[in-house]
Amino acid sequence: MKETLKYLAGVAGPSGFGSSSTADQVTEDCAFSFPSHLTAIVTGATSGIGAETTRVLAKRGVRLVIPARDLNKGHEVKERIQKECPNAEIILLEIDLSSCASVKRFCYEFLSLGLPLNLLINNAGKFNQNLEYSEDKIEMTFATNYLGHFLLTELLMEKMIETAERTGIEGRIINVSSVLHSWVKRDEFHFNEMLNPKRYHGTRAYAQSKLANILHAKEIARKLKARNAKVTINTVHPGIVKTGIIKGHKAFTGMSYKNFAFSLYSLFFLASKLLKSVSQGASTTCFVALSPSLVGASGKYFADCNESSCSALASSDYEAHKLWKQSRALLHKQLFQSSS
Repeated sequence: MKETLKYLAGVAGPSGFGSSSTADQVTEDCAFSFPSHLTAIVTGATSGIGAETTRVLAKRGVRLVIPARDLNKGHEVKERIQKECPNAEIILLEIDLSSCASVKRFCYEFLSLGLPLNLLINNAGKFNQNLEYSEDKIEMTFATNYLGHFLLTELLMEKMIETAERTGIEGRIINVSSVLHSWVKRDEFHFNEMLNPKRYHGTRAYAQSKLANILHAKEIARKLKARNAKVTINTVHPGIVKTGIIKGHKAFTGMSYKNFAFSLYSLFFLASKLLKSVSQGASTTCFVALSPSLVGASGKYFADCNESSCSALASSDYEAHKLWKQSRALLHKQLFQSSS
C-alpha cells in the first residue's frame, strides 16, 4: 500500500526520480556526463515508448539505428525527430523480430555499416489476443517479445564488447519487461509449452514473455561479468502506459488471472488519468541507458527510475540458465535449418 501511494504521488526514490518523472527530465544532465557520438539500436521505435525513447536519445546527441518492420512508419518517426533535432543521425533498417532469418539479416546489415554499438534497447512488445504463429512456427508473442530479442542480443554482443574495449565507454543492454511477469507461476513456465501452447491466453503469453526477458538479462549479466566485459544488461518496467499495448489488453479475461480481469479493465477505464504518459513510460529506459550513476550496475530490475525487486521466479539463477540453454539450442537449430 505504501509503495502504491508513493507511485500515485510521484514521490522520488534514491535516484532523485519517480513515477511522474519524464524521459526529458531524467536525461537532462546525462548529456554532460556521457560522451557524445554514442550509437543505439532501439527496437519498437516506430510507436509508443520506443518512439519517445528514440526522440529523447536523439535529443541527447545519440546516433539512432531504428529496426522497423514497417519502414513507412520508420520514416515518419525519423522525420518527426529531425524536425525537432535537425542534426539527429537516424538510420532505418528493416526487421521482423518474430523471424530468425530477418533478425539475422538485420544484424548483418548493421554490422556491415562498420558503426560502433554502445546501447541496445530491446523495447519492442507485442500482445496477441488470439493464437498466432511466426514463420518459424513459434507462438508469435514469445517469438517477438523474447526470442527475437534473445537472438538480436546474441548476434550483436561481440560488437558491443569490442566497442566498449576500444572506446572505454561502458556498453548497456536494456530489456523492457513488465510487472505482469510476476503473474507467472513456476508450473506455468515451460519452454515447449510457450513455443506451442495447447491452451492459449494472450495475457499469459505476454506475461511469460516478459518473465523470459528478465531471466535473459540475469543470465547474460552473469556471462558478461565472467568475461570481465565492459557491457552491462538490465531490465526495466516502464509502468502502465497509455500505448497500443494497453489497448490490446482490453480483454484481460480467462486463465488463472480471471479474478483480475474485470477489476483490471475497470481500473484502466476509471483511472486512465493515473496511467503514465508515454514520456513518463520512457523515463526508466532512458535513465538506465544514460545515467552515470549506474556505471557497473548489471542484472538489475528497475521501475520508476529506481532499482526494484522482481518475482522470486524471475530471480532464479537456475531458471535463467535453463532458459538460456533452451533458447540458444532452439535458435541455433532454426538458423541451421534456414541456411541448409
